[in-house]
Amino acid sequence: MKILVDTNILISALMYPNSLPSRALFHVADNHELILSDYNIAELRRVAHDKFAKAQADIDVLLSSMTYTLITAPLSPQKLISDPKDAPILNAAIIEDIDIIISGDKHFRSLELERPKVLTAAQYLESEVID
Repeated sequence: MKILVDTNILISALMYPNSLPSRALFHVADNHELILSDYNIAELRRVAHDKFAKAQADIDVLLSSMTYTLITAPLSPQKLISDPKDAPILNAAIIEDIDIIISGDKHFRSLELERPKVLTAAQYLESEVID
């Protein structure tokens, strides 16, 4: 299964290693095809720089601790989502035929798409029957 993890999940995993988002991220990496986009990684670096300067050095540690496929997120909007900053991630998920997007972002959660399916970290873990 191809699963794209949104930036907010990466940030939570970076800042809170024992959190549900972190557990979901590493479960995906260990059991499915983890997909990250260049846009997610750039956004992760930008947010860490702006809000979590001390965590900046931990980004490379986090990224190197998982196997993932890196995809390019198109910047031109093709699919409507209420937050234009989320459009590249959604576009990439559709183009790459992603099965699931894991996100805590309300803009993703409000989408009513058959594919990709959008789940929170908790919903994903529950669907995988993880304790």
